[in-house]
Amino acid sequence: MAHRTTSRVRAWIWALGLCGCALTSLAAQAPAPPTASRQAGPTGAPAEPAPAVPATYVIGPEDVLGVVFWREPDMSGDVTVRPDGRISLPVIGEVIAAGLRPEALQERILAAAGNYLTDANVAVVVREINSRKIFITGQVTTPGTYPLAGPRTVMQALALAGGLSEYADSKNITILRSTPQGEQSFKFNYKDVSRGKALEQNIQLQPGDTIVVP
Repeated sequence: MAHRTTSRVRAWIWALGLCGCALTSLAAQAPAPPTASRQAGPTGAPAEPAPAVPATYVIGPEDVLGVVFWREPDMSGDVTVRPDGRISLPVIGEVIAAGLRPEALQERILAAAGNYLTDANVAVVVREINSRKIFITGQVTTPGTYPLAGPRTVMQALALAGGLSEYADSKNITILRSTPQGEQSFKFNYKDVSRGKALEQNIQLQPGDTIVVP
């Protein structure tokens, strides 16, 4: 009798061991739940964060915009503003975007969509700001075109360009700006500003400004 009881106990232990192995195997094969810290984009890849939009921002050529229609995925998507300032949207066609705030463009698209949708609802999201640029030329380490996505001073821009070269005339830097009233120029003395003097020369740059370092 004792021999039979021992055999049954061993059989139960063996069966429980098999169940435990099976549960461990299933748990290992189960997919991990998605984390809340990364949200997938339309293609399944993590969505890129939208850029910070300056308060003075208006849409310009080369900017990338997301136009999202509620319950209308075929009409939604990302568009690039063309050099002529227009964007092309499915069904609606061409819409002038350059020179508008995103909210104003949203209202314009909504009005155009009303001709095709009974309950249109659309959002305009700024994906990339490529139209706001400054130009740095002359005696700097890396002259070229630089984005101006947010506030930036002359000193900060020169730092982006790698600083002044060995032969730069640091006392006679000029900032050129085109305005509706004509061309403007501003003087910038790098040595003074770097020493904390004449800080009013370290102006906030505007899109289209050119820094000339002789």
